[in-house]
Amino acid sequence: MRVADYHRRGLQRRVEAAPEGFVPLGAEARDGVHRVAFYAQVADGRLARVVHTGSKRCRKLLALADWAAQRLEGQPYPGYRLSVEDLLRAFAEEKDRAKMQARAALVLRALGLTA
Repeated sequence: MRVADYHRRGLQRRVEAAPEGFVPLGAEARDGVHRVAFYAQVADGRLARVVHTGSKRCRKLLALADWAAQRLEGQPYPGYRLSVEDLLRAFAEEKDRAKMQARAALVLRALGLTA
């Protein structure tokens, strides 16, 4: 899919601030004006609900962060996994691959995972 198509469906997991009772997953990651952070509600050792917050400037970053939050739900905590390939596969139709790769790496850094 393309980033524009994802945005037309609406971002499902973006919040303005960390919700009460959610724990941070990693730390806020920054790259210039771009920033992103993830928070999760943990139940029975699993990520029950994952949300993200950060800058609204980059539509690619917003889509990747939203997709990442969706992919993380249900995974074990700690021990959740995600890769750049997982993120980029969802947006295979997007043309600017270098920018998508950079934003995906920022998402993984925010989650405390290596790119």
